[in-house]
Amino acid sequence: MRLVIVCLLLVGFSSCKSEVPLKIRNISKVGIETLIQDSLLNVRALEIDEKGVGYFALSNGKIGEIRKTPIEDIAHLTFQLKHDTITPNFRALAVTDNASFLLSIESPTLLYKIDKDSLRLVYKENHPKAFYDAMDFWNDDEGIAIGDPTDDCMSIIITRDGGETWTKLSCDNLPKAKKGEAAFAASDTNIAIIGDHTWVATGGKASRILYSSDKGKTWEVYNTPITQGKETTGIYSLDFYDDKNGFAIGGDYTKPNDTLNNKIKTNDGGKTWQVVANGKGTGYRSCVQYIPNSNAKELVAVGFKGIDYSNDAGNTWSHLSDEGFYTIRFLNDSVAYAGGKGRISKLTFRE
Repeated sequence: MRLVIVCLLLVGFSSCKSEVPLKIRNISKVGIETLIQDSLLNVRALEIDEKGVGYFALSNGKIGEIRKTPIEDIAHLTFQLKHDTITPNFRALAVTDNASFLLSIESPTLLYKIDKDSLRLVYKENHPKAFYDAMDFWNDDEGIAIGDPTDDCMSIIITRDGGETWTKLSCDNLPKAKKGEAAFAASDTNIAIIGDHTWVATGGKASRILYSSDKGKTWEVYNTPITQGKETTGIYSLDFYDDKNGFAIGGDYTKPNDTLNNKIKTNDGGKTWQVVANGKGTGYRSCVQYIPNSNAKELVAVGFKGIDYSNDAGNTWSHLSDEGFYTIRFLNDSVAYAGGKGRISKLTFRE
């Protein structure tokens, strides 16, 4: 009987707890602290490792690091890469527990691996149409990078040995690209990974989602209702909170104030997408990220027109700042680092 009473009490407490709504924050301001400023900076690739150390890559082949000190956060350039006479334009960056990876955009595509012992070129592609947009890793051994089509499918390269070797997938194993379908190297957020699940966003004259449930071994493709049909339209950025809830943003960077059909979300793992905040809220943005520990409710979007925030899964948006950035990554639920033209900054979000 005592056991029955205890169980009933536990059920009662559980029921009461489930009726208490989660506290919904309403962020109303963002503090912006410039960590490094240089007119030659152009930062579209930025990552934070599990220790809270940030890394960024630039269009002029330079690499930088953000470290937290007891007093302040400090960003500094570490070195510059050159390949023969080529200065790589890095717009994709990935960090694992064992190494960092840098990927340039145009032909020849250059992918570097940096670890404790060396810096070396691990992949090179000379195809005249080669143009890579984003890179990410499932774990320390397996990673993926995506680029524009060189044949009749999106370019996808994969490593299974910690980035030592990379293999380009055959178009026989990928969905066929539509005419004018490509991707944007705007913020290194065309790829989203949750566990073994992978989503790749395309853009241009066709803007779709390529999906793999098994770390890139097999692929499906899903249509989206985001604005598309021109080379400058489509999804520019994609993020998933879990394996069901995802958000994508973009539009047309040549019409940055246009708010029609430029924000979409899914709650079924990317199979179907719905337009949200149509004709209102934020216009074109190059990067969107879920805020950690927000139950898929809080989002921040950045672009050269400013910073915007949503606390209801993207249905409504508030404009926090006109300060422009290309890409953003969260350190925790209140602090993020952002990169843009001429600077790296620390962003602190407050109610």
